[in-house]
Amino acid sequence: MKFYSTNKQSEKVNLKQAMLMGLAPDNGLFMPENIPRLRTEKIISFRNKNYNQIAFEIMNCFFKNEVSVETLKKIIHDSYYFFVPFERVSNNIYIMRLDQGPTASFKDFGARMMARLMNRFLEKQNKKLLILVATSGDTGGAVADAFYGQHNISVIVLFPKKEVSVRQRKQMTTLGKNIKAVAVKGKFDDCQTMVKHAFRDPDLNNLSSANSINFGRLIPQAVYYFYAFSRMNRRKIIFSVPSGNFGNLMGGIIAKKMGLPVKKFIVAVNKNDEFVRFINSGKYEPIIPSKKCLSSAMNVGHPSNLARLIDVYGGHIDEKGVIHKMPDMEEINNDMFAVSVNDKETVETIKQVYSKYKVILEPHGAVAWKGVQEYLKKYPDEKTPIISLETADPAKFPKELNKLGIYPELPESMTELDNRKEVDKLEISKDFKELKRIIKHNF
Repeated sequence: MKFYSTNKQSEKVNLKQAMLMGLAPDNGLFMPENIPRLRTEKIISFRNKNYNQIAFEIMNCFFKNEVSVETLKKIIHDSYYFFVPFERVSNNIYIMRLDQGPTASFKDFGARMMARLMNRFLEKQNKKLLILVATSGDTGGAVADAFYGQHNISVIVLFPKKEVSVRQRKQMTTLGKNIKAVAVKGKFDDCQTMVKHAFRDPDLNNLSSANSINFGRLIPQAVYYFYAFSRMNRRKIIFSVPSGNFGNLMGGIIAKKMGLPVKKFIVAVNKNDEFVRFINSGKYEPIIPSKKCLSSAMNVGHPSNLARLIDVYGGHIDEKGVIHKMPDMEEINNDMFAVSVNDKETVETIKQVYSKYKVILEPHGAVAWKGVQEYLKKYPDEKTPIISLETADPAKFPKELNKLGIYPELPESMTELDNRKEVDKLEISKDFKELKRIIKHNF
């Protein structure tokens, strides 16, 4: 399986190279020449398999020439020891909770697999690597936990100083060892720009990314879409996906291209609505700087994975947001229903769902749920099962929920977090030179 860059100016590489490089030399994102397609009978057979068995079937399509069957099964077993619960909330609407992992975030699915695979690749090559990751909330904690103690890999996590919750921050700053957390006086987009700048700097070597710009993050995320379908026992399914950098959505699109019968993706964003405006008008304008919203992990004004999405639909957009070739807009609108949700609507959704169903949503899951409601306003006769993704444990957002009289129970993975001491936290401006000094001095 060969991977090309969405900018089409770099040499093709294999999956191992794409994962270890993270970003293509021409600043594009790696995509497979051909996304493997599963037979309908194979997908239906998943109804008799558990999560890890389905994960093996999907991931082996990509990794069979890179990792042995035994090794892949072991890595999957080590990565996924937690449940993926469903809640039937109303009629044909369900919540899939992707928040049961060690950092109570859906990012655990991609980060844990990627950390173990990358470390194994490096062990075989006797090499070391520095991972740079930008986070708007949950990615940093998940990546820090996943890569902690992986002896061939060091990690620098960049996060916007004022736009993560205390618990999100402490998941990054209380580990130490091979993990270094850096607070940036800026936005998530500033953090992401600095990471991409580092990849372009000829003075810096042996760098890679654990953001969803790395294709290795997306393959594991495709799995839970197949798992959701396998539990529904229906012919079609609809997903509502809270979307920021669009890695979660791309996992779903990859699943659809592999043959999963997805009728529609509800693409739910906060007030960073550049994608909503794009599919409605055909004109793309990044939001710079991004808008600060309660759903902090979605405060992204120019999603990196938009390059992949547009590529899948036959177009080309570069890293600056310039569209060189328009994608098939008719097909995009056929596959997706995009909606923007403001903070007031987010809060009202949390209150309404709790009052009516006694179900606790956090801000990102509330954006997805509101997306479902807007979709049903337009299509009131929809009978297809709709699964709304809950991407983080509500206990990560006590300040927001306590104001509403909602007090979520701390998951076991977070019971000691409040008392942990922050051992390694640096603070820098959004000037790339400061990040470069940290890299050169420490690594």
